[in-house]
Amino acid sequence: MPSLKEVKSRISSVISTQQITKAMKMVAAAKLRKSQERIIQMRPFAKKLNGLLQNLTAAGSDGAAWYSAVREEKRILLVAISSDRGLCGGFNSSVFKATLRLIEEKYAAQHRQKNVTILPIGKKALEFFTKRNFPVVSDFANLFQDLSFDTASGVAQFLMERYQKNEFDKIEVVYNEFKNVATQILRTEQFLPVVPAAQETKTAEIDYIYQPNQDEIISGLIPKSLKVQLFKSVLDSNAAENGARMTAMDKATENAGELLKDLRLSYNRTRQAAITKEILEIVAGAEALKSA
Repeated sequence: MPSLKEVKSRISSVISTQQITKAMKMVAAAKLRKSQERIIQMRPFAKKLNGLLQNLTAAGSDGAAWYSAVREEKRILLVAISSDRGLCGGFNSSVFKATLRLIEEKYAAQHRQKNVTILPIGKKALEFFTKRNFPVVSDFANLFQDLSFDTASGVAQFLMERYQKNEFDKIEVVYNEFKNVATQILRTEQFLPVVPAAQETKTAEIDYIYQPNQDEIISGLIPKSLKVQLFKSVLDSNAAENGARMTAMDKATENAGELLKDLRLSYNRTRQAAITKEILEIVAGAEALKSA
């Protein structure tokens, strides 16, 4: 049985940990409100713009055909969006597992030839894939330190330029989509080439009137749309991270409370046993004196 000092020390340690997890939960809740508002406001615009992008792709355009050009998939780039910090449950590990599974199931041949490159957004993704010796583009790992449309646009611009130059034949994004505080949905979306609209929606949605001309409008609209889609993915991941951290810290606080109950019970039992032992020793000493 542990001593009273040991149990008391453990109780103090658990109380300190519980205070930290409570504070982290409150911080995550404050950040979640802001990030949740941003992604909820962003989604309708991003969805409409993405539908327009797919319809324009189905309509076809000679001036900006690069973004929908389907090539032999020799060189693959995977954008893995994680967080900068841990203590958010399985948020990061789900992205890592999904990325590795995607490579194993779809791009095993390219991976054997070292033609699968990872672009990590978030320090945790950078650490994970660097340790496993993947070819890594580390330029944008610190994106969350200054998250804005401009910084996300820089990533999208990099991806578009590399695709136009035929450095990569396909680009996919793996991230967590925010659903609610307790739920994140893992998504794998194709960034380039752009997937055209479904066959059944083509005739209804691609009959546009272009002014001044189709190529000029599409050439300006396509990059803007792709930047918005990537920014939406980053915002989704940021909101999902804050939700996951809030849930994880709430659970940790509850677990600390349960542990405190057990430790206090153990402390009381140990204290009672010590008092009982002292009483028995006093009684035994008194009996010994009587006998003498």
